[in-house]
Amino acid sequence: MKRRWAMGLAFLGWCSAASAQVTTEVSHAWLQAVNEVGFTTNLVPHPIRIRGVVLNDPEEMMDPAYDPTATATANKGGEFQLFIQGVGDDRGGTALWMAQNYDAAAPWKPGIKDYDAEWTNEMMRVRQSGFRKGDLVEVTARISLFYGGKWNINENHSTNSANDYDISIVKENAGLPQAEAIALSDLVAADGAQIFDATRATGGEHWQGMRVRLDGIRLADTNGWGKANWDDRTCMATNDHLGRGLKLRLPRTDLGAPPSTSAYVSAVGILNQESGSGTSGTNGYELFVQEIGPILSVGTHIVGSSAVSFSADYEGYVLEASDDGLQNWSPVDAMPVKVIVIEDDGDSPNRAYRLRKVD
Repeated sequence: MKRRWAMGLAFLGWCSAASAQVTTEVSHAWLQAVNEVGFTTNLVPHPIRIRGVVLNDPEEMMDPAYDPTATATANKGGEFQLFIQGVGDDRGGTALWMAQNYDAAAPWKPGIKDYDAEWTNEMMRVRQSGFRKGDLVEVTARISLFYGGKWNINENHSTNSANDYDISIVKENAGLPQAEAIALSDLVAADGAQIFDATRATGGEHWQGMRVRLDGIRLADTNGWGKANWDDRTCMATNDHLGRGLKLRLPRTDLGAPPSTSAYVSAVGILNQESGSGTSGTNGYELFVQEIGPILSVGTHIVGSSAVSFSADYEGYVLEASDDGLQNWSPVDAMPVKVIVIEDDGDSPNRAYRLRKVD
């Protein structure tokens, strides 16, 4: 989520919007390219069109509901944020954002900046295609800006309809991209500094805006669990290497009870960047968490056998079962595809299951 940017960047959108009449197809890889200080290398020719798979339901990140008190209390009111990830050879992802009351985000900017009661209609307009997580969509953006270490599609903090962006469905249920498995050492150096690579071949830039699975982490705290506000929904992930840590941003949706801080888990989500600057972006990488796991769901099939399910994002794990009180484990012959349900006719009424990460 971005809240403000350097005022000097605004001219990029305004000048190009005034001169460019042809919509230009762009890739995520090109749009998100940065230089050695993490600042964009692009002069974007608006309007632009970009394709990607929807990674989140907007309600996971922000509360888009209309807030009738937003103007009076100087808060942003309803907010909408969506990430889409490139497909095929287009590596990367891009965030889309808008808010009910832009005056709370950028009070210095002129113009009409408060949708007020029109916000509900604006949400209906931007969501009229009925897109869902996993759909392949096409976004037409009439303006977009750099902030927080990434190029963002937004409305230049204005309710002017000339700044609108549109989302249309290219293919329903195209499927979420497989979460790429990473470790804290891929993002954070041993001294605690975040790894930045302007070529985007390594470090946070390599996975920015993409769906990943962060393996082998423990929670240093559970402070963000059950909180409502974006700024409050954070905790820190760590591992056995002293000094390595990464901020986790928790969703508005229920992740269940937090795991023990002594337990090693994996987390699936979107690698975001919030550098807090409109001119640089060598830090601020964080994981927006959508799932903590691997978590097994074990139930009873209609014919009496066990039905075991877990997410395909935990590829690299094997399913094992124990019939002797967790003393000995043997593999269950199954591989996760999307969501796998296993009908297991084990003889023992005390059978238990676990997922073990393959070394």
